Order: sequence, then structure tokens, then C-alpha cells
Amino acid sequence: MSYAPFRGTQNPLEPGLVIAPEQMAQDLAQLAKVTGCIRTYSVGNGLDRVPELAEKAGLKVMLGVWIGTNRNDNKTQMDTGIALAKNYPGTVSAFIVGNEVLLRGEMTAADLVANIRYVKSKVGALQVTYADVWEFWLKNRDVYDAVDFVTIHILPYWEDFPIRARYAANHVDSIRKRMAVAFPAKEILIGETGWPSAGRMREGALPSRANQARVVSEILQLARQEKFRVNLIEAYDQPWKRMWEGTVGGHWGLFDAAGTRDLKYPAGEPITNFPNAKIYAAAGMVFSILVFGIALLTLRHRPWSPRLSSWVAVAICATAGGSLFGVALDKMLVESLGIGGWTVNILLFGVALLSPLVIANTVMYGRSLPTFLELLGPGDYRTNSRMQRILGIVLLVTTAIATQTALGFVFDPRYRDFQFAALTMAIVPLLLLTALNRPASGKRPITESVFAGTLALSAIYIGFNEGPANWQSLWTCGLYLLLALTLSRARVAQSPE
Repeated sequence: MSYAPFRGTQNPLEPGLVIAPEQMAQDLAQLAKVTGCIRTYSVGNGLDRVPELAEKAGLKVMLGVWIGTNRNDNKTQMDTGIALAKNYPGTVSAFIVGNEVLLRGEMTAADLVANIRYVKSKVGALQVTYADVWEFWLKNRDVYDAVDFVTIHILPYWEDFPIRARYAANHVDSIRKRMAVAFPAKEILIGETGWPSAGRMREGALPSRANQARVVSEILQLARQEKFRVNLIEAYDQPWKRMWEGTVGGHWGLFDAAGTRDLKYPAGEPITNFPNAKIYAAAGMVFSILVFGIALLTLRHRPWSPRLSSWVAVAICATAGGSLFGVALDKMLVESLGIGGWTVNILLFGVALLSPLVIANTVMYGRSLPTFLELLGPGDYRTNSRMQRILGIVLLVTTAIATQTALGFVFDPRYRDFQFAALTMAIVPLLLLTALNRPASGKRPITESVFAGTLALSAIYIGFNEGPANWQSLWTCGLYLLLALTLSRARVAQSPE
């Protein structure tokens, strides 16, 4: 099992960071209950203490050293690793010279082979290998001659053509067999494989706790049946990776990174994608009741009874809001990162809550959706209704965030999350209002038309780019189109004298 000790805001790229031995000892004592061997990637940041601590915990170590473009750092890593291998011969079971350095393009195959041979000349009978994505072994066969066994990475989620969770284990086994044919004289070790528990879909590959449990279980079962060695990535979630790989990058661990660092799915307990489902369900029911309550309170100030269609709209708002409340909240808590990420997601969740509540009031009054001109335009155009101003702010924030995320998926989509739950809560009520209470006449506002066109074109591109198997993408694109339709129906009903 791959082990990195970093917790919370700890980042291996932070200069001078050294992890306390007590912290690692706590982790290794926990890992010793579920595995007999761990894999490390570096001897920096205090990880040079891992063999000593692992020996006390009864664990074997596949000792990794991190190499890249800096030759001096490479020499320091290798020499430190060599010393550790000599000092803990009963604990260090293999020496891994570099991790995906060919994939990153930081070293030529010839230089890598030279480094491997240097380590082999110093560690005696200890087996030495190199680890990389399986395709790069096929592209760099010279490396094969230098190692004692071949260590390949097979990550079905990250394949160029992503693999669904139900097929992931068979995919891993088929790649292993293909590599065994290509390199028949040496053992094939699967050095990294696994599945993320959170993050965005890639085509039909859905990160979730249930899918992670399924993939890991099926791969381990195949390993027992076919008698091959496999190393899972990874022991603990690594929050620092989210800065480079999005939400999904920080959620490959079998143990949660937060709080007590518990196993995500303990033996004998049911597996759920939403551990707080009961709390979310209760909160959703309260929210639905609140939406109906707002509508009922509005009736006290109306001289006439609302149409049946108004009650249908309120019911849809309450149902959508109540059923998606927990999903939207969970996504906000899991997927927010940094001040910018938290700010945007809190704003989105805020308008997701406000939209059904404000629309419940507005449809009962028979008012229409305000335009941006009524909110931000000259004084003669601005609305005097406080509720209309609130609704205008909800529309403005929803449109801004939807457009920002849509353009993000167009120009830089790889690590972005689909905020389909909160967007549904915010957009559906707005669309219902335009369907019920659209101004009979007036000019089409330019601003709304520009946003509508941007969202519509983005939705079409994103849908094709993400593929038909990605239901998160299709759902989100559908919402972009619904918001575009909502904006296209806007009319400036008021004109200055």
C-alpha cells in the first residue's frame, strides 16, 4: 500500500517540511492492521525515518527515492536510500529508483538506467526496480534490462479512455497479462492501482466511496486468484494533491484524511457514498417544508387565489431543493479548496437555497423575473421591490457562477468538478418563474442575450467533449441550456418616461 504521511495543509513541496516521527509511527501502527508492506516515494521530508518506524510496527517497506531534473538532489536521495537499505535489510524488501520520471519528461531513459545501475551496484542482493505508467514501459524497453522486476501503474480512472468501475479490475488484469507477454522473463508488480472516492466523472468513470470499495475488493480478489502482487494507491487521502489534480487527486486513500483518519469502509459495515445521509435527508425535508411555508405565508398578503400552476411550481421547487440539499452541501464541503474555491461554492450554495424560497414568494405574487437592467441599470429602470432585488441578485450570482464554470469546462476541464446539485436548485425555480410569469412585451436585454449565447454554446461543446457516458456532464450541460433559455425569455418591461 502506498504511504505518504502528509496531513491537512502539510505539503511535500513546502521547503524545509519535516514530518514528525510520532505522526508517522501513529500511521504505521494503524496500517499494520490492514497490510504487511508499504511503498514510499521519497526519503525527504522526514521519510528517511520510515524504515526504522516500519520495523517497529512489523511492516516491510518498498523503499522509493524521488528523482527528477536536479542531479544533486537525485544523488542525495539515492545515497540516503542506499544507506537505509543497508541499515534495515530485514525491513526494506525492494528499492524503487524513481516514480514516473519518464512520464513527467524529467529524465531520459539512458540517465534513468544509469541511476538504476548505480543503486544496484551499492545494495547487493536487494531487488531494484523503477515505477511508471504501463505505457511508458512499452515505450522505454531499455529500462527493462536494468531492473530486477517491472513495476507498472494501472489507474483505470486516468486512462486516456477512462474505464468504468465495474470493468476496472478486469482492465487491470488484462494490462498485467499484456505486460507479462511483453516482458516475459521478469515479475510484473502492479505498483499503483486503485480508485478515487470523490471528484468529477471522466466519461463513465465515477469516483465514489462505493466504487472505490468495489474496485479495490475485486482487484485484490483477482490478485489472490491469479497469484500476482499488487500495491494499492493509497493509504491515506492526500489533501495537498488537490492543488494540482483537483478534488479527485486528494481522494485515493483507503483511510480518510480528516479527523480520526478512519478506514472509509470498515469490514462488516454497509458502504454508502453519503455517510451523513440521514442528516442530509432530515435537512432536506425541513427545507422542503420551508419552501411551502413561504408560499403559504405569501397568500396572506394576496387579494386573490393563486393558479394551480403556481402551486405546481412551488412543489417542484420544494422537491428539487429538498432532494438535492444534502448532495449540494456534501459537494460544497468536499470539493471546496482555498479562499477562491470556498467563496464561489458558498455563494453557489447560498443562491441554491435562496432561489426556491424567493421563487415560492414571487410566483404567488404573480411577479416576473427581473432583468439585470432592473437591478444594476439607471434609476428609471431599477425595481423598487425588495423581493425583486433579492431575486435579481440570485439570478445575477447564478448566471455569473454558471458562466464561469461553463467556460472553465471549455478551456481547462480536466480537474474541474460538476456542481450539478446546487445549480439545479438555483436554476430550475428561475426557469419555472419565466414559464409562469413572463412579461408579455418588452425589449430583449443585450446582457442576458450574451450570457444565454455563451452558456448554450458552452453546453454543446462540453457535452461532446465529455462524452455521452458522463451523466454529471450531461446533467450540468442541461442546466446550462435551461439557464440560457431562462435568460433568453427576459424582457425589459419598464421604460423611462
